[in-house]
Amino acid sequence: MANQALQRHATVAIMFEEGATLFVERRIWKRRVGKETVMNRSSFIVCVAIAVGLIGFLQTVKSEAQHELVYAKDGSGVYGYKDTPILPWCGWHVHDPDRPAPKRITPGTPSTPGKAGTAPSDAIVLFDGKDLSKWEPSEWKVEDGCLVALGGGGLTTKRKFGDFQLHLEWQAPKPPRGDRFDRGNNGVILMGQFEIQIFDSYTEKIYPDGQAAAIYGQTPPLVNACREPGEWQTFDIIFSTPVFKSGKLAKPASVTMLHNGVLVHYNQEIMGKTGHRILPSYRPQASEAPLQLGAHNNPVRFRNIWMRPL
Repeated sequence: MANQALQRHATVAIMFEEGATLFVERRIWKRRVGKETVMNRSSFIVCVAIAVGLIGFLQTVKSEAQHELVYAKDGSGVYGYKDTPILPWCGWHVHDPDRPAPKRITPGTPSTPGKAGTAPSDAIVLFDGKDLSKWEPSEWKVEDGCLVALGGGGLTTKRKFGDFQLHLEWQAPKPPRGDRFDRGNNGVILMGQFEIQIFDSYTEKIYPDGQAAAIYGQTPPLVNACREPGEWQTFDIIFSTPVFKSGKLAKPASVTMLHNGVLVHYNQEIMGKTGHRILPSYRPQASEAPLQLGAHNNPVRFRNIWMRPL
């Protein structure tokens, strides 16, 4: 039925296209006949624009009618084409209705200063303001719906992760606490090896590869997007694990990251394990490892932490 309708539309399209083309041509050629001006310049331009747009639309209808619209074999109702070229990198036809459709999820809700948002429906929620059941035992505590870093020990997830998308929100103390090297000091430690720095870089002018959102000791962020202490800040991290073959590094880890919605790392290579006053290097490691949050005796707060394995 759809194809029959398109054929009918195509017939009408041909008639309209021929008429529109003749209309434009006659207006162009008859614009000046002797000393007579058929229409003024503005009207002529508008007339031509409308006619050209109509021709383009009708040509699209004709083109659609020339291809057979089909539906996916699985009965899902997805429609497309099977008479189109095959994409060489995947083997599917262009606009193939049988190509696997993306899984439908429910996006999360954004946070506000006074309320944490929610995670996407396919995310692993690591902290939702209630408890620490997804983490190994530690000194940290839950207070007023927030996760508070206490003592000098970090916090480690029970589950291991490889490639992932991570979202978390953090807040440096106000007024600032600690000395200049410890202002809002914490970190997101990927695979227990690679630290993304948390720090009060709104107030303190620490070395660039140690400020907030830096790959610690290696690469500063593209910009300083820090908010004032006491305000909630967001990290959105897309991480790719390192790959080892026969005990040798085949592909280094990399990270793309947004700090408060601003891009601060774009497919940035991580040069090896991060640390203070050291040169980075790699050692063979497993393809999955826990996520850690650091601790430097500074009561940084966290909320709305979730992970999407990739």
